[in-house]
Amino acid sequence: ATVEGLAAKKLDMVWYGGFTFVQARKRTGNAIPVVSRAEDLHFHSKFITRPDTGITTLADLKGKTFSFGSVSSTSGHLMPRYFLLQNGITPERDFTTFSFSGAHDATALWVQSGKVDAGALNEAVWDKLVERKTIDPNKVQVFWTTPPYIDYVWTVRGDLDSALVEKIAAAFLKLDSHNPADKALLDLQRTKQYVRVKPEQFKAAEEAAIAAGLLQ
Repeated sequence: ATVEGLAAKKLDMVWYGGFTFVQARKRTGNAIPVVSRAEDLHFHSKFITRPDTGITTLADLKGKTFSFGSVSSTSGHLMPRYFLLQNGITPERDFTTFSFSGAHDATALWVQSGKVDAGALNEAVWDKLVERKTIDPNKVQVFWTTPPYIDYVWTVRGDLDSALVEKIAAAFLKLDSHNPADKALLDLQRTKQYVRVKPEQFKAAEEAAIAAGLLQ
């Protein structure tokens, strides 16, 4: 809906995941990535399983049941699928079954409960689930972490005035975590700093989407 909203000029600015940004860029032809959280430049996904499955490598996933998160999730589906393909594993061919839990925490709970043998989810969500004791690390463990990739990004319409785009970027970039008022805003998005980003930084996400058959 937000991709169409940006294309129809009903929205001026949207916070997208990497995959959705790639979709928006493809749909509009000129959507502009403005800033990302510093953390988003080095995002990871975690592959998790239970000790009793015998899974210790990606190759061990063959013949197992698996869960992604949401179909449109960068960290819960797109990039995990991409790295599986890079490692010679095609979900449709190599998993007994695979499904979409719809959310990162649901994937972890599905693995913990035994509904599936393994799954992939957002690294930050995994850390939060362990910290909050929603997941027992004795029952569910990480067996593989993806290489880093870029994810979330504040995006604007490509036809916005360039001076306005620069003002928007400057407003994000000047937020200072040492300033109490600024820190309150930064804390809302769980970051300490924003950085400028460029379209070419999302090339890997675009290639991943094409390789996964999710982008024409």
